[in-house]
Amino acid sequence: MIQDLSIFFSTKSIIVFILVLARLSGMLATAPLFSTFPLPAQVKIGIAALAAFIMYPFVMQNVNFAVPTDLIMLTTLLLKELLVGIMIGFSASLIFIGIQMGGHLLSVQMGLAIARALDPVTGVQAAIVGQFYLFIASMIFIYVNGHQWLFSAIHESFVSIPVGLNFEFAGPIIEKIIFFFSQLFVSAFSLVMPIFQILLLITILMGFIAKIMPQMNIFMVAMPFKIYVGLSLLAILLPPTSIYLMHFIKNMLTDLNGIFMLT
Repeated sequence: MIQDLSIFFSTKSIIVFILVLARLSGMLATAPLFSTFPLPAQVKIGIAALAAFIMYPFVMQNVNFAVPTDLIMLTTLLLKELLVGIMIGFSASLIFIGIQMGGHLLSVQMGLAIARALDPVTGVQAAIVGQFYLFIASMIFIYVNGHQWLFSAIHESFVSIPVGLNFEFAGPIIEKIIFFFSQLFVSAFSLVMPIFQILLLITILMGFIAKIMPQMNIFMVAMPFKIYVGLSLLAILLPPTSIYLMHFIKNMLTDLNGIFMLT
C-alpha cells in the first residue's frame, strides 16, 4: 500500500501533475465563462489545481515519456501543454465570437451600430445587439453544463495528445478542427438571418419608395422604423432563438469534445 502511494509522490508524478495543471490553466485562461467574467486569479488557480489533482492519476496510468533532466526540456513540455489547453479554450470561445459577430451584423442592419456596450472579454466597446446575444449564450452555456464539456475535452485530449513530446498531431484531428471552424460561423450567422432578411427587405422597399417619391426623405423615417421592427422581432423570436442557441451550443461542444476522441 505504501509502495503504491509512493508512485504518486515520485518525481515523475509531480512533473505529470504540473503538466496537467499547465494544460488546464491554458484552457481556463481562454475558455468562455472562465475568461468572460472577472473571476479572481486565486479562484481560477484553485479550480485548475483541483481539476488537475482529480485528473492526473488517470493520466499517470497511460503516460509514457522520459522525465526531463534539464530546465529547457521541462520548459518545452510546459509550453506544449499550455498551448494545447489554450487551443481547446480558444476553440470554445470561438462559439461565442461567432454569435457576437452575427449580432453585430444585425446591429448594422438595424441602424444600432453606433450603440455600443463594454465587452467583458476584450475590454472594448462592442455592438449592443451582439452583447445581447452574448449574454443569452452565456446563460445557456451554464444551463447546458458547458464547463463539464470543456473538462471532458481536456480529458479526451490526454488520450489523443498525450503528455510529453512523443505525440503525433494526427490528420483526423486537423480535419475535425477545420470542420469545426467551418460549421461554427455558418451556424452562428444563421441565428440572425430571419431578422436580417426582414430588415433587408424593408431597406429595399424603402429604396423603391425613395425613387417613386424623391421629394420625401424616406430614410429619415426608415431609420427609427427599422429599429422598432428589429427590436420587436428580437422580442418575438426570443423563445425560438434561445432553443436554437441551446442546440447550437450543445452541438458545437459535442463536436469540440469529439475532436480529441480516437476512433
